[in-house]
Amino acid sequence: MNIDLVRKIDYWAGIPACWLLTLVNRLIKPLSRRPPPSPEKFLFIELSEMGSAILAYPAMKVLKKAYPSAELFFLIFEKNRASVDILKMIPKENVLVIREKSPFYFLIDCLRVIFRMRREEIDCVFDLELFARITAIFSYLSAAPIRVGFHKFRMEGLYRGRLHTHWIQYNFQQHISKSFLSFVRVLDYPEKNWPALEEIITEQAIETASYQASEFDAAGLRKKLQLFCPEIESGHKLVLLNPSAGEIPIRAWPIAKYIELAERLLSDPKTVVILIGAGADWETTQKVHQTLNHTRCVQFTGQTTFAELMVLFSISDLLITNDSGPAHFASLTGIKNFVFFGPETPRLYAPLGKNTQILYADFPCSPCLTAYNHRNTPCRDNKCLQGIPVDEVYALAKRHLAGD
Repeated sequence: MNIDLVRKIDYWAGIPACWLLTLVNRLIKPLSRRPPPSPEKFLFIELSEMGSAILAYPAMKVLKKAYPSAELFFLIFEKNRASVDILKMIPKENVLVIREKSPFYFLIDCLRVIFRMRREEIDCVFDLELFARITAIFSYLSAAPIRVGFHKFRMEGLYRGRLHTHWIQYNFQQHISKSFLSFVRVLDYPEKNWPALEEIITEQAIETASYQASEFDAAGLRKKLQLFCPEIESGHKLVLLNPSAGEIPIRAWPIAKYIELAERLLSDPKTVVILIGAGADWETTQKVHQTLNHTRCVQFTGQTTFAELMVLFSISDLLITNDSGPAHFASLTGIKNFVFFGPETPRLYAPLGKNTQILYADFPCSPCLTAYNHRNTPCRDNKCLQGIPVDEVYALAKRHLAGD
């Protein structure tokens, strides 16, 4: 996905579309479907962020408790649907996907999704997206009588018209999972066009998901790893490195630091370093692999299905990763999870759970990727990540691997 192109389309086409649909909504609102006394069909929309489905899990759990007979749906890009399936909260037939392979597929799938939403007669839509306006458009075109989404109020935020019936204020000082929980809390109001929420959302309200690999799957993955690294034995500590930041490279800790860290980890004969990532990350991880040129460094990029990746997290001891989808998937397992933050803030997007160690220099200019700038920072030299020393990361990793 070309993010810069998406931003331009979203700006030049998204703003007029939201404005026009807002005008249409004002004209036909008296004729629109009325909210049912008790909603039964709920649709979550989050297209572009894989990790957001994990962060929305607490809201799904609360929703099911409040509405035991609720039928849940989720709309997401096809490449990211595994992040929804792993939660086992949404029936597979209720996961709606849009392909990004070409403009033709994208357009066809958008039309198909709109028809499906209207045919299902969705009662309530939760628009979790902060990056683009198209989800607000989907929310409105679903014809759901209850539509909950972020609204800029008087902030310099993302203009999305008045396509939602319940407006949530984006809070850059609070973890996003709490914001998602507030989506469910506002259903008590017939409509909501003010920013305040008159109750506290406590830490105890955030219920996390979990994943447990079977012994069969774990044994199968160990055998697969041994094909790449015959030296792996049961006593080895498995350390996963994810040095790529995907489509937003400014979020990456420097490759040179990953290499230095890996060299120090490999100085212990009981440690195996495994490089992971999607197929598109091959160039990045291959640079690390070739530079290390070590028998206990495994180039495993693009070698796993999503299900195998979850098993790999389950059998490994430590993940060291940039802020990205794998950090959130790993939080479902028992692996220790070291996550670098800088351009984004952990105050909003840290993985849930107790096994996460945040690595954050907290520069005065951080975060510079926000909902206010369409995640389009002018920074090209991420000092906030460069400022996290290898010594600090190695000391934490060594302590964890030693069992301290």
